[in-house]
Amino acid sequence: MNTRKTNVKWGASEIELAGDEVKVGQKAPDFEVVGQDFKPVTLKDTSGKVRIFSALPSLDTPVCDVETRRFNVEAGKLPGVEVWTISMDLPFAQKRWCGAAGVSAVKTASDWRKASFGQAWGVLEPTRHLLARAVFVVDKNDIVRHVEYVSSVGAEPNYDAIIQAARALL
Repeated sequence: MNTRKTNVKWGASEIELAGDEVKVGQKAPDFEVVGQDFKPVTLKDTSGKVRIFSALPSLDTPVCDVETRRFNVEAGKLPGVEVWTISMDLPFAQKRWCGAAGVSAVKTASDWRKASFGQAWGVLEPTRHLLARAVFVVDKNDIVRHVEYVSSVGAEPNYDAIIQAARALL
């Protein structure tokens, strides 16, 4: 059992995230989040395709907005790859944001109900009950192939490395 925790900068503070750090090569942890239709979504529901899971604090913040819009553009160039943005935003807020931003290639899911993704993937910021910024690439067999815990919640991930990792699995 992996017991390593991840620390990230949240503003001026260094925060230890709840849950164990996910590593390349391990089986992707199961989770249960809620889609825009309020129906549960689990790892099994996404299986059988290459996936990018982007965890972030809230779509209504500048860096999360930029990141999700970028992944929406990239998703259109990656047939065979599903891009998921997971946050604590409520499903109807995610739906509103996607509509206003014209985001249709990225699937959004909310972890607000159980913090299941946050805990299982080691991205839960326990005092704010938000997800830290991290991106994971998972292959068709549910094996984690790329991991990036962004060291500061205010920074963007390495898009090129993420896209390259996903493309290599096609």
